[in-house]
Amino acid sequence: MDAQFRVQEEELDERKLRWSRACWGEAAPSVPILDSTLAALILEHVSTRVVVVDRDRRYRYANAEALKFMGLPAECVVGRLMSEVLDERVYHGFVPIFERAFGGESVHLEGWVRYKKHGRRFREQQVMPYAPGGGTVQAVVVCGLDHTALRLSEQQLAIRDEQLRLSEALKTAIVDNAHAAIVSTRSDGSIVEFNPSAEAMFGWSRTEVIGRSASDLLIPRRYRDRHEVLRHRLCAGELPRLLGRRRETQALCADGREIPVEVVVWRTDVDARPYYTASINDLSERQRATLEIQRQREALRRCERFSTMGGLVAGVAHELNNPLAIVMGRAALLEERCASRPDLQREARQIRDAAERCGRIVRSFLDMARGRPLQRCRVALNDTVRAAAELLAFTYRTHDTELRLDLGDALPPLLADEDQLAQIVLNLLVNAQQVLATVEVAERRVVVTTEAERDAAGNACAVRLRVADTRPGVSEDAKARLFEVCFTAKAEGIGTGLGLASSRAVARDHGGDLVLEASDSGAAFVLTLPIG
Repeated sequence: MDAQFRVQEEELDERKLRWSRACWGEAAPSVPILDSTLAALILEHVSTRVVVVDRDRRYRYANAEALKFMGLPAECVVGRLMSEVLDERVYHGFVPIFERAFGGESVHLEGWVRYKKHGRRFREQQVMPYAPGGGTVQAVVVCGLDHTALRLSEQQLAIRDEQLRLSEALKTAIVDNAHAAIVSTRSDGSIVEFNPSAEAMFGWSRTEVIGRSASDLLIPRRYRDRHEVLRHRLCAGELPRLLGRRRETQALCADGREIPVEVVVWRTDVDARPYYTASINDLSERQRATLEIQRQREALRRCERFSTMGGLVAGVAHELNNPLAIVMGRAALLEERCASRPDLQREARQIRDAAERCGRIVRSFLDMARGRPLQRCRVALNDTVRAAAELLAFTYRTHDTELRLDLGDALPPLLADEDQLAQIVLNLLVNAQQVLATVEVAERRVVVTTEAERDAAGNACAVRLRVADTRPGVSEDAKARLFEVCFTAKAEGIGTGLGLASSRAVARDHGGDLVLEASDSGAAFVLTLPIG
């Protein structure tokens, strides 16, 4: 407050009094003197409370406004002592002030005072000594105004202003710290609010987007026409179902990326003008998590199928042991009987060798089902490839498919399970031949390449086997699922869906890997195994 003096509750602080030595009547008036009738008329109708008190502290005059405030008729005030009219505490507060006034000082009072009848009031009073002709002060004139209503209004306004300020600060803090992107626009689509989360999500700064079209900045081009139609219909009062409801769509970032988002839009009217605010959440992480859950579920199903298939294969392998034993025995007997026919003896030996290999493969299936550890030994990869090629030579010839070997020289030996490594090579060659037998191509050809991989120092660190064929290509769906258990891209009745899955599992058990290199003009499976 700008007051020089305040009264808090019933107390007066004399240190904040402002006074003057000038008394009424000492100086010539600067305005024309009014006659008594006009002066009385003014005093009775002025809104200021005016009283005159003599040296005995008796009221000599009180105008209508003063009597109204006191709630007393004139006969109960005029001629009576101040102590008889005023509240005791109010009167004692005035005593030192009147002593100064009768000493010739003019005092200005301003502050809160508590009255018994009126309660707490804010008063402004001017206490002025009256000394005609500059002589002794004969009376004191008190002019007072009640500013209670004004001060209360000011306080209430200050409280409302503070509440509004706090509310705005709270809303700003909520918007600025919200995890969701908050974007507000006018009815014409221009942006008026863009919180920090929106800056982080879309890659635009607030200063860059304020006043610009949200459609141009945040909506992918293919959706903009529809967005503008919906905006115009919303502004026209249509489509209320779009407000407050969650919907998923695509949003455009500053770098041109599109991201999946969830949007909730609501309307706010300010000064009869509509504004639309969108709360936007990025769904990228949620969608990635959903895809990962689906992938894990599918992997679990594959594992369950593989476990079931493993039991089935183990059972089949066990049943195959007896007929394979007969084949191997008959082949050995036939080999002995053809001693005079080297050509037939060689073919009988091939039958026996193939039967023995089948027996080892059957045992490997049983060992995998039982969890047998790998039986590692020194294996020459080129020898394994040649043996597999010789075993499948007749099949390739009868299906008009060329099998070309391009084997590297002096490959270092591998420390691997020989039977399992042979099974990988056979699986890859059989897979290539079966695929080429079911497609129309100008030339059916399978090329097998082996080579050593070397480190920065030039030392061999791994051996790589590449089996490439001239198929027309591999579909995107097949690329993603080619190594899944029980999945096959071949025609119905061809393949079991186990060969590639089991081959990759064996390769990884050996510390290597089996991958696909696909193109529009063919496909190649690359097996990489570490040396030693």
